[in-house]
Amino acid sequence: MDQKKIDRINELAKKARTPEGLTPEETQERAALRREYIDTVVGNLARELDNTWVVDENGNKRKLRKRGEENTHD
Repeated sequence: MDQKKIDRINELAKKARTPEGLTPEETQERAALRREYIDTVVGNLARELDNTWVVDENGNKRKLRKRGEENTHD
């Protein structure tokens, strides 16, 4: 997500706190931008965790796995 969209989210958040509030179109725009932001953050976190290794007390390394996935050594 680019900085221009983040700035727009912040503009809409600021306007929402004013007495005039948001128009229905702005409310929809804010919801879409928020969803895009959340999807971006979750995607970045997932990619980061895909490249994370866990080292146990014996020095053995293994890839971090999603819950429920089989724990095999890579």
